[in-house]
Amino acid sequence: MNPYDIILHPYVTEKSMMLMEQHNALQFAVNVQATKNQIKQAAESMFDVKVAKVTTRITKYGKLAVVTLTPDYEADDIGMRIGIF
Repeated sequence: MNPYDIILHPYVTEKSMMLMEQHNALQFAVNVQATKNQIKQAAESMFDVKVAKVTTRITKYGKLAVVTLTPDYEADDIGMRIGIF
């Protein structure tokens, strides 16, 4: 799958901003059929980072993924690049 078909858009809430600051993680709306491994590979190729962990949950809004980055990369920098701030 194309990485842009897997990661649909950033999911920005107060909680996602807290995740970014405290846990070095970003939250995205993703394709419902996407696996954690596909989400990890898509995030690494789209943002040129290393991903430590991916957690997912399905809500009434669709499938959401929390992508935790390795300590070598800053979630704030990625957020600036994709226009969260």
